[in-house]
Amino acid sequence: MSFPPRLLIATGEDHCVSRRAFSLIELLVVISILGILIGLLLPAVQHSREAARRGQCLANLRQMGIALHGYHGAYNVFPPGGVEWRPPQSSKGERQLAWSIFLLPYLEQKNLYDALDLSTSFDSAANRTAAATVLPVYVCPSVPRDTPRVDGRGACDYGGIYGERITGSNDPPKGTMLYDRAIALREITDGSSSTLVISEDANWPDGQWINGRNIFDQAFAINAAPSFENDIRSLHPGGANGLLGDGAARFFSESMELRVLAGVCTRAGGEVVGSEW
Repeated sequence: MSFPPRLLIATGEDHCVSRRAFSLIELLVVISILGILIGLLLPAVQHSREAARRGQCLANLRQMGIALHGYHGAYNVFPPGGVEWRPPQSSKGERQLAWSIFLLPYLEQKNLYDALDLSTSFDSAANRTAAATVLPVYVCPSVPRDTPRVDGRGACDYGGIYGERITGSNDPPKGTMLYDRAIALREITDGSSSTLVISEDANWPDGQWINGRNIFDQAFAINAAPSFENDIRSLHPGGANGLLGDGAARFFSESMELRVLAGVCTRAGGEVVGSEW
């Protein structure tokens, strides 16, 4: 079937289309509204990103918890907090090896573990190449840094709990991560679910996963220690993440009572912390 052709009828009249532009005032109003909307959305976006980073930090600690219990299953003890502490200015060549080394085979890093020479110190030439390896599990994503290495060695934003100095001296050490001594679960008589083993110690100047200076006795409120002192600290607003002896990772608030904080940093202090934390 064919259709009749369209007939174009010229009227001879000019048709004008009226177009109205924004005035300067209207444009400024629109820009102001957009600015307000962006100002309202930006904090929400930043909060969402930080929540994701804090969640990744907790996931790191959970991996360490699995590795700790894998080590305990193999040796019936947790790894020592460190091997051969090196006092400041010492010239004896103490190895000063960290707990975080001994978890490597249980963090799917057996090849890296085998590449280390544990008969020498953390900063020996023999360990230089392996120590430069950056391990994401030991790095908190909330910590801003120009390089993921500290003095050429892979950074570590987590520390082992050596005890506490909030209520008194830490002699003998009250924690679970000790030098030249490995603690078994049976020795954590305060209960593994009430005892901190590892926590954040973010962006500490000597924080390296191979360096045995990444243990400490807690002496301040969370996030309150001076920069030169390693302590529980993070770049997360309001608190820091920690790993308990039963493998559970959780967030600890800055407002936590000091006596309760001291209690969870000991393995056999007999404190009753209940549900106050």
